[in-house]
Amino acid sequence: MVKDAQINVVAICGSLRDGSTTHAALSVALAGAEDEGAEVELIDLRDYQLIFHSTAAEESNASKLKEKVRRAHGILLGTPEYHGSFSGVLKYVLDLMGHDEFENKVVGLIGVSGGRMGAVNALSMLRTVGASLRAWVVPTTVSIPHASDAFDEKGDFHDPELARRVKLVGREVTRFAILNYNN
Repeated sequence: MVKDAQINVVAICGSLRDGSTTHAALSVALAGAEDEGAEVELIDLRDYQLIFHSTAAEESNASKLKEKVRRAHGILLGTPEYHGSFSGVLKYVLDLMGHDEFENKVVGLIGVSGGRMGAVNALSMLRTVGASLRAWVVPTTVSIPHASDAFDEKGDFHDPELARRVKLVGREVTRFAILNYNN
C-alpha cells in the first residue's frame, strides 16, 4: 500500500506509426490524469527496440519497460483496431509482462479505428486481457471511429465531447488508483 504517495500513471501506445492517432488520444488521456495530480509518462515502444527473438539487449530493454509498468499505479492502454483486434505490437508487449506488472493495478482503455464502428472489438479483448492479468479495468472506455478525421494538425480533438470522454479515462484511472493505493 502506498500512503500519500505521488500517483504514477503510464500509457502504453500500441501503435508505432509517426503521427499516430492512438498516441494523440493517449496524450489527451494523460492530461486528464495530470489534472487529477498524477505523474504521467507516455511510453513510446519504439524507444525499447523490442524484437521477437531473445537477445541480451532485448532482455535489458524489456526489463526497463517492465520496471516502468511495475512502478506505475495506473496504466492506460491505447490501440488501433486491426482486423477486429488490438495491435500485434501491444499483444507482444503484454505477453512480455504478467501479474507482477498488472495485478491490482488500475487500467484504462482507449481504441482508435479508421472505420465507423470504432475499436469496440479491440477494447473488449483488452478488457479480457486486463482481467486475466488481475488488473482493475475502469468502466469508462473510449472507442474513436474515423480516427484520422478526429484530430486537427496539432493533435487536438475536433469534437470537445470526445476530448472530454478521453480525458475522463485518464481521470478515472488516477482517481481509482488513489483509492486503491491510499486506503
